[in-house]
Amino acid sequence: MGRLVAVTGATGFVGPHLVAALARRGFSLRLLVRRWSPMPSLPGVEAGIVLGDLADEAALRRLVDGADVVIHAAGLIKARAPADFMAVNRDGTARLSALAPEARFILLSSLAAREPQLSAYAESKRAAEQVVAGRIGAWLTVRAPAVYGPGDRETLAYFRAAARGLAPRPRLDGARLALIHVEDLAEALAAAVEQPPPASIYEIDDGREGGYGYEDMAAAAGAALGRAVWPLSIPRSVMEVVGSANGVRHALGGTVQILTRAKVGEMFHPDWTVRDHRLAAAIGFRPRYDLAAGFRDTVLWYRRQGWL
Repeated sequence: MGRLVAVTGATGFVGPHLVAALARRGFSLRLLVRRWSPMPSLPGVEAGIVLGDLADEAALRRLVDGADVVIHAAGLIKARAPADFMAVNRDGTARLSALAPEARFILLSSLAAREPQLSAYAESKRAAEQVVAGRIGAWLTVRAPAVYGPGDRETLAYFRAAARGLAPRPRLDGARLALIHVEDLAEALAAAVEQPPPASIYEIDDGREGGYGYEDMAAAAGAALGRAVWPLSIPRSVMEVVGSANGVRHALGGTVQILTRAKVGEMFHPDWTVRDHRLAAAIGFRPRYDLAAGFRDTVLWYRRQGWL
């Protein structure tokens, strides 16, 4: 077997795709799996399993012992309280990084880190990046844009609305955003293990110069679903009311939702396009999916699973 790659976030949305991409390249794998999460089920993939989470120092030691590369893909995208983002995204990264000084450390971050003032989530992702940039050993940070594809529950609501003929979007003229299919993101990360670029903070997307407008998303969703889909423009004030209501539910112990008042701030930022294409050039990355093909693949997967 090849070099040993330790992976966090193996049971999340991106994780199984990342593990599969690494396995195809012949790397030996060791995965951190939370005790309350299902074990990864990937046909043909063999991996060592460490039970624990980012707060469990003993588990993290077992995870990184002898690892050549650590890919830190775990992170909190929604939380009951703002402080939870720092506890997981910053402090968990710091704990893991400190235990693996000899390994090459790859952090999967977010474009949100570019605008840390917008939300506690964005601030925590920037703080995690700063932790990694302070390492003595080799490191790499990859900022992902909005990620979609098979297995994603967060964008499922968008496709369910589109299946009823409406594509919700922020009422924000001229807004642009980058997107990437989860399998393409996984391939880019695996390629960065295989041919590591110099230590830096990089961005990645599906190669669409200037990103997409929300009307592009609605058109692609309609084509994938085989029906007319109309954009539904939602004012910021309406989204803030929903976000505030979710915040109250969180305080009362209800199910944690991703849409909060802080998340609304991110959604109404006008420019989430990728400006830096150095990583794609360095690793020779050629995305498999454009938006039309990616949405088609996602809708087919949702339908096969009975989610849509």
